[in-house]
Amino acid sequence: MESLISSVPNLPLFFLAFMIIYVIAYFGVFRNWSPKLRPEASSCLISYAHGTPAVFLASFAIAAQAQSGFAAQNTDFQNTVLDYSIAYFLTDLLHYLYFYPSDVLFIMHHLATLLVFITCRYLVLHGAFAILVLLILAEVTSFCQNTWTLASARRVDVPIAAKLYEVMSPPFYVFYTVVRGFAGPMFVYQMGVFYLSGKADNVIPRWISISWIVVVVVAISVSILWIGNLWAELYRERTKRKNVEKKLS
Repeated sequence: MESLISSVPNLPLFFLAFMIIYVIAYFGVFRNWSPKLRPEASSCLISYAHGTPAVFLASFAIAAQAQSGFAAQNTDFQNTVLDYSIAYFLTDLLHYLYFYPSDVLFIMHHLATLLVFITCRYLVLHGAFAILVLLILAEVTSFCQNTWTLASARRVDVPIAAKLYEVMSPPFYVFYTVVRGFAGPMFVYQMGVFYLSGKADNVIPRWISISWIVVVVVAISVSILWIGNLWAELYRERTKRKNVEKKLS
């Protein structure tokens, strides 16, 4: 309990930091972008500030844990990493609620993710190993995804952005597919087998562990659907381009 109380200030500090980054992005870095693109670009910037650092922080927190496992007690550093991610998702949730209140899918995604992080961090104080591995799998592609998203946003009016988008798309899609389509489901399967066996029931109530599994399975399913649509779109674009080239030759 003492460690819980002593680390509580981390959350508002991290939240303030992400809010500052967002304000700087919106009113500074992307001030010359169109009003339609500025919010999304600002969201990408706070995602840059969270994604890759979270991967390294979570990896270090897992490696430094003396006794790892799906039911292991959270370490202080793991709780700090969870606070870091909670602060980011709170900030991005406010972004969606203000600029895109009709985007129910992303809002529900952020609320569900916050449910997982908050229950692990503040309610059961166990299971951070599993949640942080999932965080790594979720954020390891974030740098590529944010760069691809920004390039996609400006590809119509900026030739370099269009070229970057074209070059990045196939390798990014492959990377994302491997992580979300294969590595993620494999880990979630192991996680599900453990929690459904009841081995963690004495420290993590069954309803909480099941809620974690449901949230992650839904998130991965949506991710697979999203990347599948991108592959289909890429195929249509390449096919259309080849047909035009044949007609011109």
